[in-house]
Amino acid sequence: MNQAVDKLNVTDFSSDQEVRWCPGCGDYAILKTIQKLMPELDRPRESQVFVSGIGCSSRFPYYMNTYGFHTIHGRAPSVATGVKLANPDLDVWVITGDGDALSIGGNHTMHALRRNVDLNILLFNNEIYGLTKGQYSPTSKVGTRSPSTPEGSIDRPLSPCAIALGAGAPFVARSIDTEMKHLGAVIKESHAHEGASFVEILQNCPIYNDGIFEQVKNKKIAHDFKVEVTHGQPILFGKDNSKGIRLNRDTLSLEVVTVGEKVSLDEILVHDQTNLAQAQLLAAMQGHNFPVAVGVLYHKAKSTYVSDLGEQRITVRENRSDVSLLSLLHSGHTWEVK
Repeated sequence: MNQAVDKLNVTDFSSDQEVRWCPGCGDYAILKTIQKLMPELDRPRESQVFVSGIGCSSRFPYYMNTYGFHTIHGRAPSVATGVKLANPDLDVWVITGDGDALSIGGNHTMHALRRNVDLNILLFNNEIYGLTKGQYSPTSKVGTRSPSTPEGSIDRPLSPCAIALGAGAPFVARSIDTEMKHLGAVIKESHAHEGASFVEILQNCPIYNDGIFEQVKNKKIAHDFKVEVTHGQPILFGKDNSKGIRLNRDTLSLEVVTVGEKVSLDEILVHDQTNLAQAQLLAAMQGHNFPVAVGVLYHKAKSTYVSDLGEQRITVRENRSDVSLLSLLHSGHTWEVK
């Protein structure tokens, strides 16, 4: 339930702690975006709780002038679930990284999404382990050279958004650390959603994986490597929107086409954020042949874990007969221990 509060500003949500990330880290931009976004939500600081696990991103709660927990590796979704169940009126945010959420914390992330717990999960994806000095992570590209893979990683990377969709998340989106306007709008929409929301944020690590997202961040070339999807709009990209995404109905796969004489605008795929199959195809777009899709990939409301649990408790109480604890202990299911 939203509460009317005095107008707050970015400084009200900035703590007195020294921000300790490496110079140039994308986490700075994400932090500032969220601090600026908080006043727009018209919620008191006491209603905001930031829960993190372990990793560079997990220092986040120290820098927010709100409630927060710095928990253990991979378990932030479980702690956050407990917070939300204890007080459903709180806005609960999970701050995590690609290693924290998808390696040791894979099961916890998956089940929080599967249950549709009303959490705002923000995954900072820099495709590397930054805190522990640059080992490859579950999202690192094949060939990534690191202290743990000096000859290059042979593991095929996970797609965070694809994992979230497969786990049943009803809200899945992707944005970029330095795109403050786009990132703020996506996170604001995720907050308005009732249920589990999952936002992957492509984030630069200037020390161990610098420039890994340069193609989608460099404004001179990004128009050829990034496509912003908007519900109800054709999926166009490139300079002057000269390229588009078309669905090949024979192979049920996506393909990049040039809009012109041979391909009309009517053939371009229109984004439908309620279409799970389409969202899965968009989440999987990567590599030299396809642009990276950013924006809300999927959004379809369904009942939340907190509301379902509350309704179940009410039903149980209404149908439960009055039974004393003493009569229960003597109901026959007891043992005499000698």
